[in-house]
Amino acid sequence: MSTRIAFLKGHGTENDFVIVPDPENAIDLSPAAVAALCDRRAGIGGDGVLHVVRSAAHPEARELAADAEWFMDYRNGDGSVAEMCGNGVRVFARYLLHAGHVTEGDFTVATRGGVKRVHIDKDGDVTVGMGGARLPEGEVTVSVGAHSWPARNVNMGNPHAVAFVDDLAQAGDLLSPPPFSPASAYPDGVNVEFVVDRGPRHVAMRVHERGSGETRSCGTGACAVAVAAARRDGVDPAVTGTPATYTVDVPGGTLVITERSDGEIEMTGPAVIVAEGEIDAKWLETAAR
Repeated sequence: MSTRIAFLKGHGTENDFVIVPDPENAIDLSPAAVAALCDRRAGIGGDGVLHVVRSAAHPEARELAADAEWFMDYRNGDGSVAEMCGNGVRVFARYLLHAGHVTEGDFTVATRGGVKRVHIDKDGDVTVGMGGARLPEGEVTVSVGAHSWPARNVNMGNPHAVAFVDDLAQAGDLLSPPPFSPASAYPDGVNVEFVVDRGPRHVAMRVHERGSGETRSCGTGACAVAVAAARRDGVDPAVTGTPATYTVDVPGGTLVITERSDGEIEMTGPAVIVAEGEIDAKWLETAAR
């Protein structure tokens, strides 16, 4: 490992990430190293790490290299591996543009949740094709203290439980994962969204992200919320043949989610690079012990 490791810091609606460019997959980012980088007091601070690797250089992405040159090796803030991060893809795309690896317009990014289509507008917003939502059958309940709510099980390549509440304050502090049942619904844990209505096709949410705690935004969560709200409202684009668009307010800003009639979900929102610098490799090695 080099004595200095390049990094950048970016965010999408204040869901923030440490970006580690590593085209040839030469940096060993252990779970402890990722957690050290994401530590907001002793490290750089972030909800997760975006490890930027060429698909051909990563064993989990080589088979996707023909469809997407770059692989988003995403890690949660606690160091655990995640299948997908919607805000992360937007920030990842912004980094690729910043570094000169892509130009404005359309391109693709490989993730553990599959290859994602990306479009960077001239006004700076980034749109990501998030794939379709799966809606597993079965009742799910989430709880905070003495309160319990029915939740919609939505899978966006990662699992979500969406609960509609009267007041977002009912979600509590979201420092620890809200209990859910049955346990069999989410054997590997779940992202939990609490949602209130703001107007026609306009909702607001708070989220506990699996492995990260409460975050200022969650892209896949916003998509799951939009789908759950649409079904609650009796809207299914696959049936009507008409796309459905929902505005989703998150603590860090606003995302616009469109579900097309073919099931594809598109998420549009900002992505910003705010800083770049170098990490002392010796510090990281020590911090990760």
